[in-house]
Amino acid sequence: MAEETIFSKIIRREIPADILYQDELVTAFRDIFPKAPLHILIVPNHLIATANDVKASDELALGRMVTVAAKLAAEAGIAEDGYRLIMNCNSHGGQEVYHIHMHLLGGAPLGPMLSQRL
Repeated sequence: MAEETIFSKIIRREIPADILYQDELVTAFRDIFPKAPLHILIVPNHLIATANDVKASDELALGRMVTVAAKLAAEAGIAEDGYRLIMNCNSHGGQEVYHIHMHLLGGAPLGPMLSQRL
């Protein structure tokens, strides 16, 4: 399991990022390659590589990720129209950084969940 990711450095503010929220459990920042008008990443402050690595002790941080997503969506004015929360797991799920994270996407109609039939 990785011990260090680019997200770890963002959390510690060692590399620049547009951080929108940070507390003792999670950090939220704008994605540098946005896929929607609003694209925010919400990450636990401690490294959890994938959803497969989540433990019962991580439940508070994961719950905080969801409540922070709702708070940021409301602050951005997209809560009423709606938004999408996505977590990817491993390569087939599209995970690129092996530090679990939630994508908050919104600000426009997002279309179907998957762009192609499998």
